[in-house]
Amino acid sequence: MAVQAVKLGDLEVSRFILGGNPFSGFSHWNGKLDDEMRHYYTCEHIKAVYREAERLGITTHVGRADHHVIRVLMEHWDEGGQMQWIAQTCPELGTPERGALNGIHSGAKACFIHGGQTDHLRHHKRLHELQPVLNMIRDAGLPAGLAGHKTEIFDYAEEHLDCDFYMCCYYDPVFRGNTAEHERDSEEHFDDADRERMTAAIQNYSRPVIHYKVLASGRNDPKDAFAYAASKMRPGDAVCVGIYPKEQPDQLAESLRLFEEAVAAGGRDA
Repeated sequence: MAVQAVKLGDLEVSRFILGGNPFSGFSHWNGKLDDEMRHYYTCEHIKAVYREAERLGITTHVGRADHHVIRVLMEHWDEGGQMQWIAQTCPELGTPERGALNGIHSGAKACFIHGGQTDHLRHHKRLHELQPVLNMIRDAGLPAGLAGHKTEIFDYAEEHLDCDFYMCCYYDPVFRGNTAEHERDSEEHFDDADRERMTAAIQNYSRPVIHYKVLASGRNDPKDAFAYAASKMRPGDAVCVGIYPKEQPDQLAESLRLFEEAVAAGGRDA
């Protein structure tokens, strides 16, 4: 089975990309669900999802460049898995440079700067600090990207930064002026006005975009959410979706089916 592919720089990735937040207990609901996800997602459960994704034709995974994810990917690859890893820097481990180096040294095929870090730097008028990190990633031979929750980050990048792709969040759920890190039990807001603003801005960006949090971390009806995303994705864009199949074992296959049907019905083919 083959899933449509797009390119980030010279790297070909599946247009449906497997997200990784649930693997590390980031539910974007509350601390209780965070803990449930961490208990559920043992190394074996994560590797089972990787294997299912590969069977479905999904070639690519966005995952945190932390020691937990690196360990699980190493085991998966040692056992014959082929999943491509796009590494996400991790605020709690230190600077964007530190996270990027984790990805570069641990088998990543591309790397991007975490949206919480770009939000924090934008608030403090320090987005100019990102270019050396992007250069470091590219010098290692990997496509370099940046994520964010605010259109202003990508508007700045269009004018002042040189990179290969963007990770554009549909929502701006929490203030990141005080810290780039995710704070447990912080109140998050998912406003459709943010989604409208981001998807309108995406139409004018010059780089490929990975659309993420399209399901609002499980708040949106999947069929409606994928139909909306497919209608806003340009040729060359991709979508990133995390799953939590504890109560719905076929969630990954169903999500892929809904996405592909939405693209066929009204999206713009790559």
